[in-house]
Amino acid sequence: MFGLLEGTGFEAIEPEFNECFIGHARVERLWTGARWSEGPAWFPAGRYLVWSDIPNNRMMRWDETDGSVSEFRAPSNNTNGNTVDEQGRLVSCEHLTRRVTRTDFDGTVTVIADAIDGKQLNSPNDVVVKSDGSIWFTDPSYGIMMDYEGDRADSEIGACHVYRWDPETKNIEAVATDFVKPNGLAFSSDEKFLFVSDTGGTHQDGGPAHIRKIPISDDGKQLTKGAVFADCTNGFFDGFRLDRAGRIWSSAADGVHCLNTNGNLIGKVHIPEIVGNVCFGGSKLNRLFIAATSSLYSVYLNVNGLK
Repeated sequence: MFGLLEGTGFEAIEPEFNECFIGHARVERLWTGARWSEGPAWFPAGRYLVWSDIPNNRMMRWDETDGSVSEFRAPSNNTNGNTVDEQGRLVSCEHLTRRVTRTDFDGTVTVIADAIDGKQLNSPNDVVVKSDGSIWFTDPSYGIMMDYEGDRADSEIGACHVYRWDPETKNIEAVATDFVKPNGLAFSSDEKFLFVSDTGGTHQDGGPAHIRKIPISDDGKQLTKGAVFADCTNGFFDGFRLDRAGRIWSSAADGVHCLNTNGNLIGKVHIPEIVGNVCFGGSKLNRLFIAATSSLYSVYLNVNGLK
């Protein structure tokens, strides 16, 4: 059940990918038993990983010290994306309650955002925290389209946007309103750009299946006009992370795709399940954790991720 698996491994599409992986390193399956795995987040102080099992309405915890897996939170309000803020606190997107929350060190859960202009959010999906403490998240309608990952409901907003929460005013503002289904997101290392995936093709014929690269305004609070950075060649780009060299490591239908700084696909880490999201972890941030359909995988790379 666990350990090294057939059907996994590295595929170098361009020679530059060869420097990204370790020849004798192999993909490991750390655990299986989920229905749809998402939102991995690494907690360095405790040496553990938290991720979501959305349909089972729980969050799981993998401990690096002994390899054990336990329930971190159940019920979890069908939590999807997770991240860690600058203070080491958990920030989560909840489908069922249609909100973004922060879990403080004493376990207190604070609601960051659940509505805008008196209208309830759709179903926040993925989230990142900027160095200024602002919280940026996507709000597609996946959690309200069916009862599998939340509760079926009509969208009060009538569209799917990207939002920014201001740490001073505690207000949220739509910073991108031209997405079909905004999904994963991540900042560049200098925080001058925000990358956002659009998975609109899941429910719209000919809809988008790409990542866009969007410049951030000089005041760090707004998005300007962006462009398509890369199109997915197998399924959809869902969640993704950047390494310190600016490469993107993104989920896809056949595993993890690695894109260089020009948006070119240079290699893959093959996984025998659809991948939902990834994150870097370990003491050197050189271990890629991969949340796939029913399982949690990991592989050591010759790169280091952004924290």
